[in-house]
This record gives sequence, structure tokens and C-alpha cells, in this order.
Amino acid sequence: MYRDKTRVIHIGNKVIGGGNPILIQSMTNTHTEDASATIAQIKRLEDAGCEIIRCTVPTIEAAEALREIKKNINIPLVADIHFDYKMAIAAMENGADKIRINPGNIGGRDRLSEVVRCAKERNIPIRVGVNSGSLEKDLVEKYGGVTAEGIVESALDKVAMIEDMDYHEIVISIKSSDVLMCARAHELIAEKTSYPLHVGITESGTLWSGNIKSSLGLGMILSQGIGDTIRVSLTGDPVEEVRTAKLILRTLGLRSGGIEVVSCPTCGRTRIDLIGLANKVEEMVADIPLDIKVAVMGCVVNGPGEAKEADIGIAGGIGEGVLIRHGEVIRKIPEDELLDALRDELLHWND
Repeated sequence: MYRDKTRVIHIGNKVIGGGNPILIQSMTNTHTEDASATIAQIKRLEDAGCEIIRCTVPTIEAAEALREIKKNINIPLVADIHFDYKMAIAAMENGADKIRINPGNIGGRDRLSEVVRCAKERNIPIRVGVNSGSLEKDLVEKYGGVTAEGIVESALDKVAMIEDMDYHEIVISIKSSDVLMCARAHELIAEKTSYPLHVGITESGTLWSGNIKSSLGLGMILSQGIGDTIRVSLTGDPVEEVRTAKLILRTLGLRSGGIEVVSCPTCGRTRIDLIGLANKVEEMVADIPLDIKVAVMGCVVNGPGEAKEADIGIAGGIGEGVLIRHGEVIRKIPEDELLDALRDELLHWND
């Protein structure tokens, strides 16, 4: 079921499924019990563009902290629950907009029923999460190992448990650190269910390796029309997850807005610190609300031509550079003034 046909699910003040925009999620890495630290991190994530945030709830103190956290943030709050059904209920009672559980490890059907009853009373959606690392032994044996088919069967079995309790406010998440397995699993499950899918490559790694694996995996899945929300899972500052997710969506044409920076790979003609300059430009434009393309080029020989598709750009020379608009050189600028000149142009873009 491709994203324009999935069920519409309300998560706090946001909506997913049914062709609504793909929303970006992240997860806090603070101790949820420390409400002040958690709120501060969520504020940073909101500023970066995060649209749904998830917090772990391992203790009753964490569940109770959700009430204070909820009052001080602007995006939906998802409670991440493992094993203890009481934490799921406490999280919902304290304002969680959605809960993430694995119905297979919540403590049996009776306890799952209590969780579903509480969710039904409050119309709180349940994200059914299944990871390849926790695939049941019988499914591993059935399929001769951990496979995409086994992950999908496990997830749909868990969904059926909740459906049997007459509840259908469900989001499905099936993840694996194996990129190809994860992509295949999403292809399979999209053929079998109409529930919205939360997509990500779990345990993808550090900022470097995790970005590569997430970009490849999410690109393969999203480009097929599959996926309603995404998270880039990185070992690092969660703000980086949001930045990467935004760029993935924009690169696939699934999100507009924000300045796109393109830059050349450098060559022997380069006579400026292009690597440093490009990084400074990318950092500088992060807070400028324009939907345009900016080029940073290493030389004035090919720079204007290569930057033709960009709205504006700069190209370096020897001790100076040029400012370019749509492939046309506007003026020459001393090298040490290139960055400031570009920023000034961007800040007055709509004047």
C-alpha cells in the first residue's frame, strides 16, 4: 500500500498517511526522568526541523516526566516502551500522543489488552515495532534465518493481535541494520497492509557510516512510494538525524524548502580553501529560510558554467572570486569577502 493510499492516523497535532507529507522523527538520548534536559534537547530538535519526537519510558519517573515535557514542546510526543505494560499505560495517562511497543514482549495477551484499552479510551495510536534482532525463534527456524519475510510475518502477527481487540489506530515499523533486507521487507509489507509505515535503518552506525546506510536504505524505500514517517538512526547528536532526514527527502523531491548547497569536488586549478569555504557556506545557510540552490565552485574557469543551474553561487580565483547568478558573473570580490558577500545577497534575496 503506497503512501497515498495508507490509512490516515492522527498523532497529536500532526497527521500521517493518506498522502500527507512524510514527517521527520527523532529520539531523545537524555534521561527522560530529567525533564529539563529532555525539553532542552527537544527544543533543539524542533529548531532543526523535527516533527515528531520519541522518548524512552523505562521507569514510572520517566512516565511522570512526560507531563512536564509535553507542556513545554510543540511537536507530538511518542513514548518508547519495552517489556512493562504499566509503563505504556502510565505514559498515556501522562500525555503521550502515541506509544511504541512490541506486542510480543509486553507480557502476554491480558496485559496487551490493558494497553489497548487505555489507548482506545484516549484515541492514542500504537506503533507496532519489530526489529530483525528480536525476531522470534520459530520464525527464524521457519525461514532458515532472519529474513525479510520473517520480519513481515512477525509484524503482521503483532498487528493482528491489536486488531483482534477491535483497535485500528496503528502505525507499523519494521527495521533492520541490513539495508537490503530492510528494503525488501518494506516492499513486502506494503503489499499486505494499509497501515502507515514508519521507515528507518536501525543501528545504522556513526555519523559517517550511518548517514550512508540510511541514505541508501531510505532512498530505496521512499523512492518506491513507501513510507509515511522516517527516522535516520545515528550514533551521535540527534540533531544530525534531522538534518540528514531533511536532505534525503529534499533530494528525492519529497520535501521542498531550505537552501541546497552544491559544490565542486576540487581539482588542481583550485587556488582557495574550497573545502573550508563550502563547509562554512553550508553552515551559514542553515538558518536562512529560502528555497533556492547555492553553488560553491573552486575556480573561475568552469565555475560559472557549472553553477548555471544554481540560483546563486561563488567561484574562487587567485586572491579573489566572483559572484554568480544563474551562470552569469555579477561582480568580482576579494577572497576574504566571498562568504560575507554571499550571505548579504541571500539575506536580501527577496528585496
